[in-house]
Amino acid sequence: MVDGSISRARKTSGIPRITEAVLADIVRVIRGFRPDVIVTRFSPQPGDTHGHHTASAVLALEAFNLAGDPQAFPEQLGELTPWQPKRIFHNVGPFGGARADAASSGTGVVRVEVGGNDPVLGESFASIAARSRGMHKTQGFDVDGGPRGGWRRTEVFVPLGGEPATEDLLDGVDTTWSRVPGGAEIARLTEEAIARFNPEDPAASVPALLAIRRRVSVLPADPVVSDKRQQLDRIIQACIGLRVQTVVAQSEAVPGETLKMRHTAVVRSRIPVHWTAVRYPSIPRTVTKVLELRANQPVSRDTTQILPATTPVSQPYWLRKEGTAGLFHVDDPSLIGRPENPPAFPIDYVFEVGGQTLVIAGEPAAADPANEAMRRRLDVIPPVSLRFTSGVQLFAPGAARPVTVELTAARARAAGTVQLDAPAGWRVIPAAQPFRLAAAGERVRFTFSVTAPSELATAKLGASVTINGVRFNHQRVELRYDHIPFQLLQPAATLNAVSLDLAIRGRHVGYLPGAGDDVAGCLEQMGYAVTQLTSADLSPEKLRPLDAVVIGIRAFNTRRDLAEHLPALFAYVEAGGNLIVQYNNSEGLAANWLMPFHLRISRARADFEGWVQERGLYFPDQWDGRFTAILASGDPGEPPLQGGLLVARHGKGHLVYTGLAWFRQLPEGVPGAYRLFANLVSLGK
Repeated sequence: MVDGSISRARKTSGIPRITEAVLADIVRVIRGFRPDVIVTRFSPQPGDTHGHHTASAVLALEAFNLAGDPQAFPEQLGELTPWQPKRIFHNVGPFGGARADAASSGTGVVRVEVGGNDPVLGESFASIAARSRGMHKTQGFDVDGGPRGGWRRTEVFVPLGGEPATEDLLDGVDTTWSRVPGGAEIARLTEEAIARFNPEDPAASVPALLAIRRRVSVLPADPVVSDKRQQLDRIIQACIGLRVQTVVAQSEAVPGETLKMRHTAVVRSRIPVHWTAVRYPSIPRTVTKVLELRANQPVSRDTTQILPATTPVSQPYWLRKEGTAGLFHVDDPSLIGRPENPPAFPIDYVFEVGGQTLVIAGEPAAADPANEAMRRRLDVIPPVSLRFTSGVQLFAPGAARPVTVELTAARARAAGTVQLDAPAGWRVIPAAQPFRLAAAGERVRFTFSVTAPSELATAKLGASVTINGVRFNHQRVELRYDHIPFQLLQPAATLNAVSLDLAIRGRHVGYLPGAGDDVAGCLEQMGYAVTQLTSADLSPEKLRPLDAVVIGIRAFNTRRDLAEHLPALFAYVEAGGNLIVQYNNSEGLAANWLMPFHLRISRARADFEGWVQERGLYFPDQWDGRFTAILASGDPGEPPLQGGLLVARHGKGHLVYTGLAWFRQLPEGVPGAYRLFANLVSLGK
């Protein structure tokens, strides 16, 4: 988050603080990247898309107008300079229906043909795009290879601001070296190098590239020139076939530990290359020794360095500190816009090629034991990780409950104290407990007695260990999927604690899992005895003892075994049972999927003040008259939606459909969500 002021003309315009902070970030990215043209994927005008899609375009247009104003966010100007892009477009695309047709008829509209084949791969751009989209696994995309050769597609770009264009997005933009003072000669040399390039012998171009590099190195500092220098270095590296890497035995290290590294370089061409040094900027230290590289003969250096004790534990920079609703908190604004963290232990490899110094940036990596083809960059970890055995804990006002935290050793002989961190009004006994873990991987649990305030309250309880005077409070979360590199998250270990009066009726709840959520555990926190149900349990005899049956999110989307068991579930309701169906989306559902009543799912969604992330998803827009809409809610200026919570009598029991996002609210300890869900489970009791 970047705090700052905007131009004097706008200081009293009433921009919400969160919007101003996001706008500052976008202006920062524009000033750093310095684009000539900006393209938005969505329209700044409200339409039939999600609100955050529209907001992205609104903010992009606002930032376009402010990025060149030196009075806008002046705190950025110590490291950046104002930059005004020439124009901004909305890419309507070919599938916008009547809106696209209307937009494409306006003044300044640019059309770009994006069909055809990649000249290197011989594959259509559409096919490449389809395969890329198919890797969006979390959305369940199942995309085939896409169209082959000869496929045509026109993209439509509607102007939103700036100088008009007529034929091309970059009309009037100087894309040559002429835009850089002293760049004319570089342009001539570059054209000659391209004309003489031989793909069968890339190394033959190295003398010409080095001559260009020598001229580029004396140009005045400029973001474009800096970017071109880096590109040129990568081209030279590719032409001489130079590869360099650093391998460590383990991909994780604790601050203060010794890193045993093997640096290996190999060159594939016969161009003379000398490896002169390895630098470690974070120490700082330089190891100097000149090694000659010969074609196809790898050369290695073994070094041992200490990971500084002050090295922070690895965590995505936007998650290092707790943010606010809708906004991450970033202490170092220079990181904003980066796709991932800088290396935990950066390395510079220094080479000499043709009398010039070539520096290649790198970092240690290790083979991933779960996937030998993948490399893992070095992660910095604490000697002990922590986690609460439950993510949420409910308390009666003024009551004490046990709270358990689990410690896992990352290294042998880890010893210190463990403590819970609680805000004012919450009491923890004992204040701390000693621990000693003999072996890596060993786990031990400690239980504390926590007393809640006597009034309604919510709090985040933390857990931490102190080892040799250093405090660590990190949880360990591993993300492993075949299609992406291993991801390690190490957020602060926290527990959502809620002090509230909660009356429940009935005791036995059956939970039928869907796509996965923590609602069953939250029901246990409320005092219910929860039975996890399988398809084999969906019979009148096994359902009869249950006071309520709750179906998990997206169960009807992700499971194919539910439709045949609906008669048993409805018979359970008719006999007096209570069936609660959480949200599903409309994908793949028949018109009468939730028989015996008509219910059509729509894709409407919005934010709900006081709840985390969103109020709900996929509210129905049509339903049988026997359903009663219990709630209505909507955003300011929009008609209220009534399909978030529907209840119908069926025989002696109740059938509930709810699109409210319980799977988010309950684990986050939202008191109102617990009260309302307790009422649903208690229907008819």
